[in-house]
Amino acid sequence: MFKKTISTDISKTTIIIRLMVGAVFLSEGIQKFLFPAIRGAGRFEKIGLPSPEFLGAFVGTFEIVCGTLILLGLLTRLASVLTLVIMLVAIVTTKSDILANDGFWIMMHGSRTDWAMPWGSLFLIIKGGGNWSIDKNMYKTK
Repeated sequence: MFKKTISTDISKTTIIIRLMVGAVFLSEGIQKFLFPAIRGAGRFEKIGLPSPEFLGAFVGTFEIVCGTLILLGLLTRLASVLTLVIMLVAIVTTKSDILANDGFWIMMHGSRTDWAMPWGSLFLIIKGGGNWSIDKNMYKTK
């Protein structure tokens, strides 16, 4: 099971997706601690999530750890599963009100960049970390 988790293809372009997804999650995680009122606990409180102080730190930490793992190409698939879950929850909790109140197209416009993260995460779950990853060096595959 562990070998499957770290196995990867040898694509040299996967690093582009890893850099995009990893950098966004690392940055967003850091911002939850730098700007808690607008990116962390304050945002979670505003949308009505329980225990916003805990959730802000919890999600921020997961984003930092997963973003770093993805950037390094270490446990890429596992980290990408977690980022996919984070983004699906984020889209549901933050965009459902917009969908209900303003309609589909307004919601899609407001979440257009949000959709890049789950798709990027899904790509990394399928392909792995790619040629330039620690995963590749831990377990060689064709």
